[in-house]
Amino acid sequence: QVQVVESGGGLVQPGGSMRLSCAASGSIFRINAMGWYRQVPGKQRELVADITSGGSTNYADSVKGRFTISRDNAKNTVYLQMNSLKPEDTAVYYCTARGRSSSGWSDYWGQGTQVTVSS
Repeated sequence: QVQVVESGGGLVQPGGSMRLSCAASGSIFRINAMGWYRQVPGKQRELVADITSGGSTNYADSVKGRFTISRDNAKNTVYLQMNSLKPEDTAVYYCTARGRSSSGWSDYWGQGTQVTVSS
């Protein structure tokens, strides 16, 4: 059993900052990439940012220069620091981790956390 749990969502004003955290736990031997996706009603889930176990990062063009992804491998935790937030960043943010368990490699997802950017 593998659990991926996000925290840190909520309401923030435009121009503000917010930090999301996500921890993977359970019967997992190794985690490779971890990342953040977001989804708004009626649209497909989209990649926000991801990071490999070696620290290589990838960002959606819409968040480059504003968001920073980082991770703590020892804690199987990934963070998303979001600055200069805009109303269009409003979405449910999902954490994902590609991990190896006794069943092999799988992609694990969290339940999502709502981020609302509004005045």
